[in-house]
Amino acid sequence: MAKSYWLINTNRSEVKRFTKNDKSIEGVFEYMFIDSGNIVGVLGKEPPVMTTTVSVEIELAREIYERLLSQGWRKTEEVWTEKKS
Repeated sequence: MAKSYWLINTNRSEVKRFTKNDKSIEGVFEYMFIDSGNIVGVLGKEPPVMTTTVSVEIELAREIYERLLSQGWRKTEEVWTEKKS
């Protein structure tokens, strides 16, 4: 899976994940997925509940990422782990 970039809002209740679409043709059709999710419970204990996913051109994704940073969102790492069955 492609590397993902995470942002978290100031009150630590919502996250956004930016992931490059693996099926993008570099230099021609480059898209990123932006997933939005809500933090439930204690951050790091449970993964966020992902609510929406949109696919946007890579330049628009960069603009959205920078705008969120200017609004107080912070870079974060994925701190939860997927449960293994």
